[in-house]
Amino acid sequence: MSAADALLQVKGLSKRFGGVLAVNGVDFNVGESEILSVIGPNGAGKSTLFKLIASFVHPSAGEVRFRGERISGLAPHIVARKGVVRTFQETTIFRNMSVRDTVVIAHHLRSTASLGGYYFGSAAARNDEKQFGLSADEILGFLGLAAERDKLASSLPHGLLRALGIGIGLAANPAILLLDEPFAGMNHDETKKAVDMVRRVRDRGVTILLVEHDMPAVMKISDRIVVLNFGQKIAEGTPFDIQRNDKVIEAYLGSDDPTIGL
Repeated sequence: MSAADALLQVKGLSKRFGGVLAVNGVDFNVGESEILSVIGPNGAGKSTLFKLIASFVHPSAGEVRFRGERISGLAPHIVARKGVVRTFQETTIFRNMSVRDTVVIAHHLRSTASLGGYYFGSAAARNDEKQFGLSADEILGFLGLAAERDKLASSLPHGLLRALGIGIGLAANPAILLLDEPFAGMNHDETKKAVDMVRRVRDRGVTILLVEHDMPAVMKISDRIVVLNFGQKIAEGTPFDIQRNDKVIEAYLGSDDPTIGL
C-alpha cells in the first residue's frame, strides 16, 4: 500500500513511557475500504498504537496522517470529528440509558446547535434531535438491534453489547473505525455474526482498523495484517503471508498451530 493511495499513514511512530519504548518506529498505511488487523502477543504495543492513532496519547516521535493531514497531537474529539473514530472493548458510558438513546447521544460530534441552543430548544437543536433520531434508527436497523431499541443498554447480552459499541462509533460518521478486540469473549456463532457485521460496516464505506487476539477471526476477515512484537513491526502482509512468516510463527503464533492452518 503506497502513501499516495493511503487513507491513513503511520510514519515512524514511537512512544516512550519513562524507560520503556512501548511503540518503536512503526510504519504502515491503511487503504480506503480496507480491513487491516494489528496483532501481536500481550505487551507488543497494540493498545498504545491505537491510542496514538486516535490521539489519546501523543507520540514521542513520528506521526499519523489522515487524508494527508497530520493528526498527531490534535485533541481526540477533533480527530474523531475529522473521521478517525475509536471504539472500546467495553461499552460502559451509556449503559443506564436505552439502546436508542445511547446511539442518539453518540451523535454529539455532529451537532450543529450550540449548548445554549439545546438548553433553550432552538430550531437548530430541534433539527439535530430529529436527524440524530432518524440516524440512530437506521444504524440500529443496520446492526440488527432494532428490536432492542427500547431496552436498557446494560441488559444486552455480550454479542449485542459489542454491536452497540460499533453503533456508537458509526454515530460519529467515521471514515475509518478503530475496533479494539471486537470478537473478545464471543463463542463461535457470536464470532461468525460479528465478523459478518464488521464486513458489512466495511461494505457501507467505512475503513476498518482492528486489534484482535482471535486468530481464526483475524485470518478470515483481514485484507492485510500488521504484526507487532516488543513495540516493533516484525511483519506485514496478507493472511496467507502472515501464516507462513517465520518471524511471526516464532514470536506469536507458535508452530504447528491447527487453528490457523500452520
